[in-house]
Amino acid sequence: MNLPTELSMEQQFRLQTLRDQVKNLSREEAQTYLLEVLRQMMVKDNLVKHLLKEV
Repeated sequence: MNLPTELSMEQQFRLQTLRDQVKNLSREEAQTYLLEVLRQMMVKDNLVKHLLKEV
């Protein structure tokens, strides 16, 4: 299976925007932000797994 590993132009733009936003965060804010992103990725993984079981 050939999975897409490149970001679309829209995703690249969004990443750059986020990069600019997090540049000035304190260490504590960055850690909080990172943990929230990781939590959301885990939720997304769980949703994908659930949907794949339904198929």
